[in-house]
Formats: sequence, C-alpha cells, structure tokens
Amino acid sequence: MLLTISTTHAPATDLGFLLHKHPDRCQTFSASYGSTHVFYPEATDERTTVALLLEVDPVGLVRNRRYEAAHLAQYVNDRPYVASSFLSVAIAQVFRSALNGRCEAREELARTPIPLSARLDVLPVRGGEDFLRKLFEPLGYSLDAQRYPLDEQFPEWGDSPYYSVTISGTKRLSELLTHLYVLIPVFDNQKHYHFGDDEIEKLLDKASVWLADHPEKDQIARRYLGHKPNLYREALARLIDDEVLEEELTEEKPLSPEVQLEEKVSLNEQRLGSVLAALRASGAQSVIDLGCGEGKLLREVIADRQFQRILGMDVSVRALEIAQRRLKLDRLPESVAERVQLIHGSLIYRDKRLSGFDAAALVEVIEHLDPPRLSACERVIFEFAHPKTVIVTTPNQEYNTMWETLPAGQFRHADHRFEWTRQEFQDWSNRIAERHGYTVEFVGIGPNDPVVGSPTQMSIFQTRDAR
Repeated sequence: MLLTISTTHAPATDLGFLLHKHPDRCQTFSASYGSTHVFYPEATDERTTVALLLEVDPVGLVRNRRYEAAHLAQYVNDRPYVASSFLSVAIAQVFRSALNGRCEAREELARTPIPLSARLDVLPVRGGEDFLRKLFEPLGYSLDAQRYPLDEQFPEWGDSPYYSVTISGTKRLSELLTHLYVLIPVFDNQKHYHFGDDEIEKLLDKASVWLADHPEKDQIARRYLGHKPNLYREALARLIDDEVLEEELTEEKPLSPEVQLEEKVSLNEQRLGSVLAALRASGAQSVIDLGCGEGKLLREVIADRQFQRILGMDVSVRALEIAQRRLKLDRLPESVAERVQLIHGSLIYRDKRLSGFDAAALVEVIEHLDPPRLSACERVIFEFAHPKTVIVTTPNQEYNTMWETLPAGQFRHADHRFEWTRQEFQDWSNRIAERHGYTVEFVGIGPNDPVVGSPTQMSIFQTRDAR
C-alpha cells in the first residue's frame, strides 16, 4: 500500500519541513495493522517526493481480532496491497501536524497553496473512473487514472476495479492530506473499524469546511460511514445546519419552525436573559458555553465585566467560524478579546480544557443528544469538568399543546431526540445532582400556564460546598 506526494515548489525540499520528516532519513512507525515507513525517493530543490508505505500484516490482524471477515477471506484478501482505511489512519498518525496545518519552521508556507500531486497505488474503485472524477475534480484537482486488468494473461476476463490514481493541484498541504484522509475510506468497503458517533465527528471535523458544498456529499457521507443510515443522515443533517448558519450571515432566511413557534413570546431573549441572570447570581467569574453555536449567549456574557474568562465550545467548526465573525473578536479591544476563547470539541469526550471553570451553561443542547451520548455528556460535565454551577435549559414538552401550529406528538425541532415533561426533567436533574454532589433548583422560562407550565424549563445545579 503506497502513497507518494510530490511538489515542485522551490525549494522543493521544504516539503520535509511541512511534513516534519527529514528527506535524508527513512523512518518506521509501528501500528496496529503492521508497520508504516516514510522515505523520500527523490529530494532536490526542483522536485521532492515523499513516500508513505504501509506493510499490512493480515495474519496479525486476524490473530488480534482487528479484522473480521469470512474465514478464507481473513487470509486471502487485498488488504496488504490497496489503499484502504488503514492509509487514512497512517496519514493521521504519521503526518498529524501537517494534516492540521501546523509547521513552526515554515508557518507561512503551511498556509500557502503550492503545486502538489499525490499518487495512490493501488485504489479499489467501485464506480469506475467517472466516480473518481466526481469526487476529486470538484475539489480543484486534475486527475489521471490507470485501470488494471484482472489478469494480463487472460484479457477476456476484463478489467479489475483497481486503479493507480494521481491527483494534482495547487493546494495547501493540509488541504491535500485532509482530502485524502476523508476520501480514501470512501473507496473502502471493508473498513477495519467500528462505525459509531465518533466517526461522524471525524468526518465533520476534517470535512465540514468543504463537504457541505461538494456535489457528491451524499455519496461521500454514505460510503465513509459504511452505509449506516442513522449515521450518514445525522452527518448530512448537521452539514445542512452548518450551511444554514453560514447563509444567515449574508441574507435573510425564513425562521425555523422552532423559532416561529417561540417568536410571539420572545422566548429566546427571555431564555438568554434568565441564563445570564443565573450566571451572575452564582458569582462565577469564569464561564463555559457548551454547544455555543453562533454565539448568542457568548455575546451577552462578553458584555458583562463580571466574567473574566469565557470559553465557547461547539462540535461544528462552521458554527465556530460564524461565532468568531459575529462576535467580531478580531475587532474588540485587546483587554476584551483576551477574555474569550472559542474551541472545537465534543460534549461526549472528556476534555481537560473544560476543567477549572466556575460555571457552565448548556442552553437548548441536551435534547439534541440521544441517550448514550447524553450519558457520556453527563460524565464529561458533572464528573470530570465539575464546575461549581451548571445551568441547563430544555423545552417543556407539556407546553407544546399551547401552539396550534405544532401538530400533536411532534417535537419543536426535527433534530430533537426527545422533549421532556417537567417531571422527566426534574427526575433526570435530581439523579445527576445526587450522583455528582450537586443541589438543584428549577425555574420556568416564558409565560406560565397553570396546567402545562412554561415553554422552557431550566435547572440550576450548584456543588454542595458552594452553597
């Protein structure tokens, strides 16, 4: 399994700096699938080529139970020879800094498009050369593909699905590596890993900037996520949400059904005001907005000098980019801007960056998480980050009957995984408080109906030692 990357940028040997791999050295890295070798077949100022060679041990994979297939196929397969999901793993492990666009020695060059070409020997392509072109050409690459026969001695058997593929373009190296990292698994129907929510996060982390505009985004998401309907539908839904956020910057868009429902009572403003008041009352000086989206709560928090350290986190890179623009962080006085940080991250993974804050807010977030992810989120926030104050808001399902335009039994937003009654929310909150050493009180937000309560419900958690 071989990938080569070449450049004619002058001096071409700068490729070694970008990759953090010296052209005069041959390096070997151990991996779960075998070994990865990095070396330079050519390294001159005019042209430099780096090779990434994978030695896959199919017997070792079987013995370690890392590769499942029919008994014969475990030992007789194309895994050692074709570009597969193993190659994406190697790119992420061996070229990690370059993949993320980091290079202290040549920082400006890492941000500069340069002439690059990448050759994959050999790529299995179900869909033919036409499918290859549909994937790579919209990204600005020229493509050359050489197809191999099943057996040169028996031409009547026809062509195989295997190609040697070369793509060329003027790109940042991080762009090229990101495109390869995402698209190589699209051609692999026998991926070595389990499909789960973390694969959605990997896809959106690496591809959200360009995948939303790709004409084959449906096929890319389906194939990357193993044709698992629940996974690729969620990925596509989140891509569409990101597109909507971007469009809101430049043109007026119709209000979403959820916003239309809540508009008459200005519920969003009341919700943000209630959360901000609770944060002020807690005495917190450092705050995390978890699932900050485009930064509506952050804008209110930044304006209050009580809060000296402010962190916004979201799983969507596109939403963070929009928040950066809307908050105008690059135009704020330095004394204000240095109080604020936006980070990319997921609520379902433990993150050291979330530790040490006085308060955390989850505004209309938990209802977007299915039960397994919600359980993980609970531990990340209440057990590991463990701020003194946690504020959570979520829709009150009982209030839905008050909106005539909302059909019975439907949620306020298509992406909601649940909407809780007041009792369900209180039961969940009390269980969390008991388990992790908090007290909790409940507040209704919006007009209160004597029968169904308020449209939004809020819980305010405080550590017992803080009261």
